[in-house]
Amino acid sequence: ARIQHPQELLELCLDRPPANALAPDFLELLVAAVRRAPAEGARALVLSGRPGMFSAGLDVPVFLALDRAGARAAWQSLFELMRLLALAPIPVAAAITGHGPAGGCVLAFACHQRVMAQGRFKIGLNEVAVGVRVPDLVWACARHVLGPRLAERLCTSGELVDPERALALGIVDELAPPEEVVPRALAWCTAQLALPPQALRSPRALA
Repeated sequence: ARIQHPQELLELCLDRPPANALAPDFLELLVAAVRRAPAEGARALVLSGRPGMFSAGLDVPVFLALDRAGARAAWQSLFELMRLLALAPIPVAAAITGHGPAGGCVLAFACHQRVMAQGRFKIGLNEVAVGVRVPDLVWACARHVLGPRLAERLCTSGELVDPERALALGIVDELAPPEEVVPRALAWCTAQLALPPQALRSPRALA
């Protein structure tokens, strides 16, 4: 769902019940929405989820049913979504409204800022626990956010952590009550818009 906020702030709310799992068609919709957001006038972007669930990650049963070509295209859509979020010419915040395991954590890592809901939620890269190899691009993204040693621990342990632990490890940047997650992400975007845009984009391009 697309939600327009004041000051040309755009919220893309993941809404694919029950768990916002990332199926190939859903990924294609997200890629298209993120790609066109700056061209349509969005000055900043918030990626949010439903209450209690940001995203449970890849829709594994759907992925397992794909043939080789379909699986390759689906992975390419995920990688393209990560690229578009990370290299967006506008500020991008993840409003992690609940659980964010596996691909949910990957999407959050690709954003420039991560605000997570306080509560009994879990986040982490648990791909190894379900027998999925961590792709090189996901590893690179985790290493950028966390540093090599912590990224290795997260990718090889399959551990899912609660919000307080996620904040302590640097997986997320801020915690907020569930009803304040999106407003806090929007506030971060607003603060970013007060900075010179070209100077702001330069260090992100280097990263």
